Amino acid sequence: MIEDQKISNIDFRGQALEDEYNNCTFINCNFSEMQIKEVVFEDCKFELCNFSLAKMDAFWRDVQFKECKLTGANFTKINPFSTFSFEQSNLQYAIFVKTKLKNTKFITCNLQEADFTQTDLTMAQFNNCDLQRTIFSNTNLEKADLTTSHNYIIDPNNNTIRKARFSKYGLSGLLLSFGIIIEDVD
Repeated sequence: MIEDQKISNIDFRGQALEDEYNNCTFINCNFSEMQIKEVVFEDCKFELCNFSLAKMDAFWRDVQFKECKLTGANFTKINPFSTFSFEQSNLQYAIFVKTKLKNTKFITCNLQEADFTQTDLTMAQFNNCDLQRTIFSNTNLEKADLTTSHNYIIDPNNNTIRKARFSKYGLSGLLLSFGIIIEDVD
């Protein structure tokens, strides 16, 4: 087990990871295209790290990603009790299919074309996120907060959105599936 360490500027590709990291901070490290499995990250922070196309099959407990590149990262085999927060991170094309992400915070993230099919996002917070072409299909967004996010298209008939919060400016993204035309009239 590695505890209370600050780990900087390491390219982990091709290297074996330790079994468990507790209260560690990773800065400017490269995990791209790795299959990260059978590893536990607990109370860890990742800043300016690259996880592009990584398979995130580990157990992530109270893990923060800040200003990280997670383009195409695959979260489909994470431990179901994993907990995350993402801030100012690029999650374009990230895959979250069939995952449990209750209470997850996405703050100022690029989530364009991410896939949340059959994902549990109960009480998730999407603060100032770009959700252009993001896939929400059979997704649980109950009590989720999307009031400051934009570019989403969410079909209320195909997703659970009970008590979810949206801005009036995002209503068109909820009505698109109904073929309703919304126009601004001065």
